[in-house]
Amino acid sequence: MVTDERWYGRSVRRAARVAGPATWLVPALAMLVVGGYRLGTPTLWRDEVATWTSAVRPLGELLRMLQHVDASNGTYYVLLHGWITLFGDSVTVLRLPSVLAMAGAAAFTALVAARLFGGRVAGTCAGLLFATVPLVSRYAQEARSYALVTCAVAAATWFLLRALDRSTPWRWIAYGLAMAVAGAAHLVSLSALAGQAALVAPHLWGARGPDLRRLLVRLAAVITALVVAVLPVALLGRRQSERQLGWLARPSLDQLWHFGEPLFGSARVFDVFLVLAVLALVLPGRRGPALRLLLLAVLPVLAVWVLSRGTTSYFLDRYLLFTVPAWAALAGCGVGAVYAAVTAAAKPGRTRPELRAAGLVLAVGVVAVTGVTALPRQSLVRYPGSHAQSKEPYQEVARLITAGYRPGDGLAVPIGGQAWSMVGPGVSYYLPDRIRPYPLFVASGAVPAGDLFPIPCPKPADCTGSGTRTWLVVLGDTTDPLAEVPEGEAAALRSRFGPPQQVTPLGGMTLALLEGAGAGR
Repeated sequence: MVTDERWYGRSVRRAARVAGPATWLVPALAMLVVGGYRLGTPTLWRDEVATWTSAVRPLGELLRMLQHVDASNGTYYVLLHGWITLFGDSVTVLRLPSVLAMAGAAAFTALVAARLFGGRVAGTCAGLLFATVPLVSRYAQEARSYALVTCAVAAATWFLLRALDRSTPWRWIAYGLAMAVAGAAHLVSLSALAGQAALVAPHLWGARGPDLRRLLVRLAAVITALVVAVLPVALLGRRQSERQLGWLARPSLDQLWHFGEPLFGSARVFDVFLVLAVLALVLPGRRGPALRLLLLAVLPVLAVWVLSRGTTSYFLDRYLLFTVPAWAALAGCGVGAVYAAVTAAAKPGRTRPELRAAGLVLAVGVVAVTGVTALPRQSLVRYPGSHAQSKEPYQEVARLITAGYRPGDGLAVPIGGQAWSMVGPGVSYYLPDRIRPYPLFVASGAVPAGDLFPIPCPKPADCTGSGTRTWLVVLGDTTDPLAEVPEGEAAALRSRFGPPQQVTPLGGMTLALLEGAGAGR
């Protein structure tokens, strides 16, 4: 097989020698610090509540639910189920696996950049630049699968490079397993194969005879095993896609052109990455690897955009977060190229150590400037309500219910058109264990129903409980909460309890207390 000495210019042995443990360890530790800062401050939002209410179910009930909904997140739910069993379900514990996964992604980003560029400066800077991206921090602090997928794809890229360097079965197995984890955790991540093809293509072009046949056989074996591994998730996900993704509109060409800002969470940070990418592409020494990294970052986005022009759209920033490591590796190569140019620019009176020191100062300065540029957006993902795309004050609702709770109280949450807001489980998460209001208008709970949402009672008047008080929660701020409730449920509440006694708008939700003297059904 044609070796990387021909394709990348420097020997793999030298790349491995200069990319020591510090190359990947420093970015991993930095990402742990950045991701862990104020980890428990943002309150859970509806997607994280969906994760919690799924993962805390008995394993058999969780698997039954996945047959009806959310199969695309099933692998993550199962893994988190085991994590919760061991460590509990506090906000910090729920999000900690994502922090660890993003730290792993930073490490693999550094390894990929060092491997392609052949130096620790490019690798370390790539991993550190990855940690500055605001959307990376946002989903490092999210109890969803996106951090796991990002880490798995970054790891798969590293394993693929190693397998292409020296084709051993174990290296191909590592690559296949990493991609299987990514695909099973989120099917959209399989679009990374389009970008990885840019890494494989030079080897296919240059290989001859037995080497070419061996490479083709092992690629075919890995792809076949990958398809078999993710096929059950793909079949279930396709059946459920309209229910879960119907809200996503077909993406426009303008959305594709401006996709960098939502992908990074900051237009300014993306602009810095673009400048560094251009430097990597135009400065001498590493243009080939830089071009491959660019294709690794861009081709999956293009593939998903084209696919999303069909009946179902998958074009969403968090779904494509796994492409950011490629952008960071490319930016790191840009810093490495500048460092190499500075150290090579020997002038009279300057020694090579002095030039190296100047290059290192410049590299550190680039990373620092990028971090400072990202600070305003970094702070925006760390306040209490920052995760929710709309205001979802579950914790405040739970606090007020706890303060005024009496044994026998009920909780009424419109299930029909508002089930997606996860108000019932969101409020329940923040209620103390001793407080469990009776759920009104529920014929069957979500767990018995094998679904994310409970089944509404066909006759609301028959499902108002036996207590004399109930708490009503509706979306939005209003002085007339019953007007926001479906007609049948509103009539049952008026008949059973009368008009609301207390109405408290909370910025995104309204809590009302209804109290009646009559005995209930």
